[in-house]
Amino acid sequence: MGDHYYTERPVVESKPFQWAYMLRGHQFLFTVDQGVFSKKEVDFGSRLLIETFVEPNVSGNILDVGCGYGPIGLALAKDFPHRMVHMIDVNERAIELAKKNKQQNDIENAEIYISNLFDRVEGKFAAIVTNPPIRAGKAVVHSIFEQSANYLLSGGQLWVVIQKKQGAPSALEKLKTIFDEVDVVEKKKGYFIIRAKNA
Repeated sequence: MGDHYYTERPVVESKPFQWAYMLRGHQFLFTVDQGVFSKKEVDFGSRLLIETFVEPNVSGNILDVGCGYGPIGLALAKDFPHRMVHMIDVNERAIELAKKNKQQNDIENAEIYISNLFDRVEGKFAAIVTNPPIRAGKAVVHSIFEQSANYLLSGGQLWVVIQKKQGAPSALEKLKTIFDEVDVVEKKKGYFIIRAKNA
């Protein structure tokens, strides 16, 4: 059976390659590889989250949970240079790619490190963004939601992208049990962009 992108150490052969992509008006060069999520292009859900995101009216850092090779976190870091963006993933290959992509796109305000969910995360954030690992199972996705509430500053926001067919309705219901305010900011091609925050 092949690796999942949430495998800590992908065993599939490494065959890195590069392509360019425009996100939030910035041109990026991404190095990607086998064994990571959406290696041929920035997936539609991540693109929609990147382009829809609005920074909260709270000073502080941003956290990208399950960053993969880095498109969401690096796009936000490039667009909001006054904020530090923390980027975490359990996949070691993805983390190495994200670090390389940070370097080759001249981004300084990003910290990228291995973390199994929030195991190695410290501090609190103005915003947490995630394209959650649906294939890891509902328990993992809901754990991200639950733990996010503990890592947000007062007035901070959790931004999630999830497909309707992959559980957006149940994700909405779960988020409403954790957060005071939950709204769907955007819907497109079956993808929901959900924003959650506590009053």
